[in-house]
Amino acid sequence: MELSVVIPVRNEAENIALLLDEISQALDGRYEFEIVYVDDGSTDDTLPHLIALRRSFPRLRILRHRQGCGQSTALLTGIRAAHGEAIATLDGDGQNDPADIPRLLEALRELCLENPKAMVTGHRKRRKDTGWRKFSSHVANAVRGSLLGDNTPDTGCGLKVFPRDLFLPLPYFDHMHRFLPALVQRAGGKTISVEVNHRPRLHGVSKYGTWHRLWVGIVDIIGVMWLQRRAFVVEVEELDFIGNRQLTQ
Repeated sequence: MELSVVIPVRNEAENIALLLDEISQALDGRYEFEIVYVDDGSTDDTLPHLIALRRSFPRLRILRHRQGCGQSTALLTGIRAAHGEAIATLDGDGQNDPADIPRLLEALRELCLENPKAMVTGHRKRRKDTGWRKFSSHVANAVRGSLLGDNTPDTGCGLKVFPRDLFLPLPYFDHMHRFLPALVQRAGGKTISVEVNHRPRLHGVSKYGTWHRLWVGIVDIIGVMWLQRRAFVVEVEELDFIGNRQLTQ
């Protein structure tokens, strides 16, 4: 399978049907893909909605956390279970536009020619959020970027594409999804940001916080800085029986 679209959700019942339809419109006929929803302990009708929609969307797979574990854990659950060689992640609130996925996948293919450890992240340059959310994200991105040097203007964007095999060995911790570019670079990979469409939220409210992301993230930033300083990328060459190089990693 070429692609798995992984979507963590918590109490997003009203946004599921429209987003599934948009994903199908963007990808049908272009890729062999699946859609993996991870219900992160929802207390509304998210799970019944997903089960009902399974009949209309045979590509849909449903995973469930019995209790809320957080967005990073939900992503890890979905990516571990995914069958696709490439992963596209989306927020479940409908603010990311699935129509951007093919463009990001094309950018990923080109980047992988240069470095197979590649990630393409969305950049919500024209955000459709409240002034407070935009301000808090701007501060969080500025602090993180200055300390980690990941050259990524918008790590909070839920729209990202990358090879599944790149993600699985990365160190896991709560909130790791906000540090994926830095973690990929630490592993010897390359990341680029591509401007993507961003839309107003039609239903519900954010389930994973706003301003506290900066203050909680300070400890995480220190941890990622520790990991960066101890990174060691091993280059391996396989030689044949007369000493010729056969394989370089």
